Amino acid sequence: MTASPRPPKSILIVTGLSGAGKSTSLRTLEDAGWETVDNLPLALVDRLLAAPTPEGRDPLEGRPLAVGIDARTRGFDAAAILSRIEALRMRQSVRVEMLFLDCSGSVLERRYTETRRRHPLALDRPAADGIARERELLEPLRHAAEHLIDTTDIAANGLQQLIRQRFAGPFESTLTVISFGYARGIPRNADLVFDMRFLRNPYWDEALREMTGLDAPVRDYVMADPMFETVLAQIEALLETVLPRYSEDGKAYVTVAFGCTGGRHRSVCVAEEICERLRKAGFSPTISHRNLESVQLDAYETRHRDDITAMQERGAS
Repeated sequence: MTASPRPPKSILIVTGLSGAGKSTSLRTLEDAGWETVDNLPLALVDRLLAAPTPEGRDPLEGRPLAVGIDARTRGFDAAAILSRIEALRMRQSVRVEMLFLDCSGSVLERRYTETRRRHPLALDRPAADGIARERELLEPLRHAAEHLIDTTDIAANGLQQLIRQRFAGPFESTLTVISFGYARGIPRNADLVFDMRFLRNPYWDEALREMTGLDAPVRDYVMADPMFETVLAQIEALLETVLPRYSEDGKAYVTVAFGCTGGRHRSVCVAEEICERLRKAGFSPTISHRNLESVQLDAYETRHRDDITAMQERGAS
């Protein structure tokens, strides 16, 4: 038997002046896990709530719903909208609130000039006329709104942060840790890349060569390097400092990559160790070893060793 859809935990009506940030607010809420819909007549909200849950989602999860409304919405009437909101509060037994996005007329005019867009209520007149008309139409909604954000002096990024702080709750970036081999290139999606080729290379120990950084003997060998703990502690401290800032800034995905020559020994060991430390610190990383099953490139390893030897000889001379 198919479970009936559960009403959302809350409904947020997002409205305000065109150009004040409604689209940005809805996108930010959607990224934070809200279900969002723009310019939907409130008369259709009941149908939306009764619709089947999208495939792949828990029908009982009750995600919050954000509905965008402005003067362009079909059948717009401020009094009717307020009446409909009150009906939703009574019939759906959920919390319904309204966010009004305001902005000064001069800034809105500048935004329309910069984007070369026409105001929806002034297609054949100056933008100032449309802004004045829209402000008059929306005044009842502004007066009734529980939340008011004036974006006159707020850039898009600042508005995103305000929306997340006020409505989205704690946000955590999806964190992925990757090990890779420089012989096959740096991962294109990496945000932070750490080169582990300074550590002792198990490749040159024939007993360890066919093993990987997942095997205890290889891990013991790599972690016995005198530099290992010093560097890992510094990388751990750096990540614990910057990762929360990525989340605060709304970055959905963060990828941290650790590389060595072939991507099978040192980088794998370090990635595993860093993931373990980050989990203990309260993060939730997933791990991927890009080149763990790759064929070893003996010529590349030899050339890299020869380069290091030459550098050491030049330094000693």
